[in-house]
Amino acid sequence: MTILKSTVLFVLAAAAEIGGAWLIWQAVRESKPWWWAGLGVVALGIYGFFAAFQPDAHFGRVLAAYGGVFIAGSLAWGMLVDGFRPDRWDIIGTAICIVGVGVVMFAPRPGA
Repeated sequence: MTILKSTVLFVLAAAAEIGGAWLIWQAVRESKPWWWAGLGVVALGIYGFFAAFQPDAHFGRVLAAYGGVFIAGSLAWGMLVDGFRPDRWDIIGTAICIVGVGVVMFAPRPGA
């Protein structure tokens, strides 16, 4: 159940952070209305709460693992929203990162 909870929280955090950054990008670089940036700031704040609800009590571990989720989520967002097509190196690098997330978050630890 902990792995499922962590996975769901990581996906929600990625959607909030990547979506928030994308909204700001759209406002600044693609001339969307200013309130898109405001929505982006709100989404980025929501991301922080999703990260804080992770079952692991160690901030550094959670944020380090989230880095790998962010990489995978960013490529997925680009594919779904912006028509980006990753090359094999993007996919290989992302797979390495996701394996790293699993090691960082779910490796057996003494006393855990």
